[in-house]
Amino acid sequence: MLFDWIIRGGTVVDGENKPAFRADVGIRGERIEAVDDLSGAESRYAVEAAGALVTPGFFDVHSHSDTYLLLEPEAPSKLSEGVTTEINGQCGGSAVPRLGPARLSSDWASQVYPERLPDGAVRRAAAPGPTWTTVATYRELFDAVRPAINSIQFIGHNTLRAGVMGYEAKQASPDDLREMARRLEQALDEGGWGLTTGLLYQPGKYSTEGEVTELARVAARKEGIYATHMRSESVRILEAVDEVLRLARATGIQVEISHLKTSGRKNWSKIDALLEKLVAAKTEGINLFSDRYPFVAAGTDLDVVLPDWAIEGGRDAELARLADPVQRARIASELDGSGRDWETVRIGGGWSDLTRGFCGQTLAGAARALGRSPGETVCAFVEADLTRTGAFFFGMSEENLHRIYELPWIMCGSDASVRAPWGVLGRDFPHPRAYSSFSRFFRLLTGRVEGFRRICSREEAIHRLTGLPAKVFGVKDRGVLRKGAFADIAVWHEDAFCGTASYDTPHRFTSGVDAVFVNGVLSYQQGVFTGRRAGRFLSKR
Repeated sequence: MLFDWIIRGGTVVDGENKPAFRADVGIRGERIEAVDDLSGAESRYAVEAAGALVTPGFFDVHSHSDTYLLLEPEAPSKLSEGVTTEINGQCGGSAVPRLGPARLSSDWASQVYPERLPDGAVRRAAAPGPTWTTVATYRELFDAVRPAINSIQFIGHNTLRAGVMGYEAKQASPDDLREMARRLEQALDEGGWGLTTGLLYQPGKYSTEGEVTELARVAARKEGIYATHMRSESVRILEAVDEVLRLARATGIQVEISHLKTSGRKNWSKIDALLEKLVAAKTEGINLFSDRYPFVAAGTDLDVVLPDWAIEGGRDAELARLADPVQRARIASELDGSGRDWETVRIGGGWSDLTRGFCGQTLAGAARALGRSPGETVCAFVEADLTRTGAFFFGMSEENLHRIYELPWIMCGSDASVRAPWGVLGRDFPHPRAYSSFSRFFRLLTGRVEGFRRICSREEAIHRLTGLPAKVFGVKDRGVLRKGAFADIAVWHEDAFCGTASYDTPHRFTSGVDAVFVNGVLSYQQGVFTGRRAGRFLSKR
């Protein structure tokens, strides 16, 4: 038998939490043909893997690359870490369905997008912006661009709600809810994998528990999954978990709690009660899982710190309030009196002349440099960047992170979209999790980070990056190395597998990855992106 590729001489960790073993891996077409001693077999091409691990490609179970995969289809930050499949549309915000008043999120909207030309070719254009509306039309463009990694698309509740109701603080009427349910059902039929919520963000924060539960029922009927950024991850985290568990009991849907954490020092002590609730729910039989990125700083838009009244109605209303001297002074005063430690907030991506020079610096330091109060500085930055300013919030406990990772059903999600050190995506200043979540997750679990005690074997750590998420999300023939599975494969050195990105220099690739195959195509080798892209829009239907 002639193989297309043979990966020779590596140590296979098959993703199923079994002991490692020495074997060659033979690939024909898009699938694995053999995992065996292939010393006598011939192949068109070969990768020498002596001294390296050969594993399934990793799953990023919480990502935000819906549109960035179209902008930078090589997916450099993810592919170079061994990621072959992303789960997108998280935290209630998805690129689809983009209907009615629904807008793309602020970071996506700051870039340029591909659009289809009359002859079917694809080019990059700054205007008029994204051309898709539904999952079906987005999927057509995805297939035309053909990114280097696979994508699973969830449908965001915030996107659905904004498309039907806009961004106002109001309850959904029965007609509104029926229309959201209809659009969700269509999106799931066209390839969506489930429903996500971001109940801390607009306009999802205005929804009732009943609204969310009813939409989860729609997803459950379509065998979808519910992933949630809960209403609170800090002061009311226990109440937020109770809401999730009530939804799970009422609908029977499988639940994924996004980026599980206890934010804010005064909430760290809630970890015992939090984990007790979750373990009890698992014991009860609730189909519950979770993910967490391996850092103690969150990353989101800076305007999340603004008072609720100041952001009501969406971006345009927020900017109008900032332009009004009286309302702006009130916002700044409330921020200055909030008690927040502004030394724990760093500026991420800045898009204006005012903010760009402060990327990576603390908000407190920026305020001192500008001679303004922290509240006034926040107002100035958010206004100058048209609400797009990024920020890192250092409010989590290393010990609690360890406690969370001790649960064997916690997976790794970067909570970051694809980035690149070049092009339009290189202009941003991302959280280091965009480049180094998976290496750090592996190193933390296996005791390779100073001060972090070992949690599990390398086989289990790899299982939680590969076979476990494939099983949890129902992805067939991926996440494992066995005959007949899709050839999503990473070849890497466990001791050298280490992230180099930091909060000061985030655009830096992880070391230690020799080669990455996606659907049988070698897309990354020895630091080179080959340009051969074979990622797919994965769908249950």
